[in-house]
Amino acid sequence: MLLLLPLLTLTLCAQQPTTRDLNEINWQEFAEFVPARSETVLIPTGTVEAHGVANNGADNTAPEALAKAMAPRLNAFVAPVLAYGMTGSLDGYPGTFGVSEAAYRLMITDILTGWARNGFRNLIVVNGHGGGQTAVLSDVAEKVSRELRVRILVTNWWSVCSDVTLRVFGEDGGHAGWNETAFIQAINAKLVHPERYKASMATARPEAGTWSAFPFPSPIILYQAGQGYPKFDQGKAEAYFKGVVEKMTVLVADTIAKWDAANLYPRRVLR
Repeated sequence: MLLLLPLLTLTLCAQQPTTRDLNEINWQEFAEFVPARSETVLIPTGTVEAHGVANNGADNTAPEALAKAMAPRLNAFVAPVLAYGMTGSLDGYPGTFGVSEAAYRLMITDILTGWARNGFRNLIVVNGHGGGQTAVLSDVAEKVSRELRVRILVTNWWSVCSDVTLRVFGEDGGHAGWNETAFIQAINAKLVHPERYKASMATARPEAGTWSAFPFPSPIILYQAGQGYPKFDQGKAEAYFKGVVEKMTVLVADTIAKWDAANLYPRRVLR
């Protein structure tokens, strides 16, 4: 029995890829694992825009780190992040810009189609930027799913995890607010600059029909007045990251399990 243990260990290790990062994997290893051993790809998407005292690429940093944390638990691979998106009312800030909706539609359509044709049946979009980008992602996902008969889930991590925000911080968050800034702080504290922060950098999101401004007057947009100002608590930042990873992993796993239970779109390799 003791002689079998090393063989069993080697067998189990052989079932794990050397990397789950599709930017780093070799094509031969990819062929060995997809789709025979893994049918799921996590696709991080974001944009480049001002984020208070966090990095301009926060909308890319967050979903990429989240996807990499989730991947082993879901037996999934992580696609290279789509780092350019449909930035809206903040594109007047330095270092901020977006691509057109037409260009974005074409790009995300080709990305979803490409990974489907490579054998993935479960395409999970881990989106880091909201606004009109969410609507485009959902629309394109439905079209690609219908055409290629693959299963696609589009997620906005901060919305999915709004209950985690309330549990950890005791209040609502915001764009570049306490929750998002804390998430980046947990990933890489060097990307957050508390010494640059002033409360005047935050403005509550206006109620519908009240007022609008372009560019938006603040790079921190609070979801609720008086709530979500960054406080840079490392302990809460780490607890928040852990809670978000857990909540998102459960959502994805549950969705795939229900697709499987309904036998939706049986496996087939598209070329």
